[in-house]
Amino acid sequence: MPETMLPRPALEPAHLRPRGVRLGERRELAKIDLRGDAHDRAFMAAVGRVLDLLLPPEPCTSAVKGEIGVLWLGPDQWLLTCPAEDGASLAGSLREALAGVHAAITDLTDGLVALRVAGPSARDVLAKGTPLDLHPRVFPPGSCAGTLLAKASVLIHCVDDDAERGPEFDVYVARSFAHYLWTWLEDAGREYGVQIAPAA
Repeated sequence: MPETMLPRPALEPAHLRPRGVRLGERRELAKIDLRGDAHDRAFMAAVGRVLDLLLPPEPCTSAVKGEIGVLWLGPDQWLLTCPAEDGASLAGSLREALAGVHAAITDLTDGLVALRVAGPSARDVLAKGTPLDLHPRVFPPGSCAGTLLAKASVLIHCVDDDAERGPEFDVYVARSFAHYLWTWLEDAGREYGVQIAPAA
């Protein structure tokens, strides 16, 4: 009796890259909106002294030193991140250093939620809902950009891209849209396998 053969896929499972996505919320993270003139030496010097790093001047880039991160939002706007317990102190230090300088410091910690989307399929999940090109050649680690994700206004930051664990993205969204976006991410990642990570 002839042996029945099922059609073979073009790529065997062994040749497919690992799948899966991890979702979590970065609760212990302060978020501070900083505005000022990047061409004002007094502004840049004062901020540099407080943060001990230079504000990234290039569009869609970020800078990190220790536990402080700075994401470029516009020619005169940056999002600063640090551990939640240090947020008030950092904002206060900036206000003191920038006294008399044209600048604005706004604590967004309670109004902005940071969701971590990570894993081998993280790009595939995000690509379902955003027009932003997330290919690693275009959007490598350190890149950040404001865009729409599932019709919600977000800021996407590529934190890392590990060959084995896959890329890690932080998605910043207004608190009023956070539950909706979380539900959408869970559904979008279902075909890859979703693992809920502990809040950090």
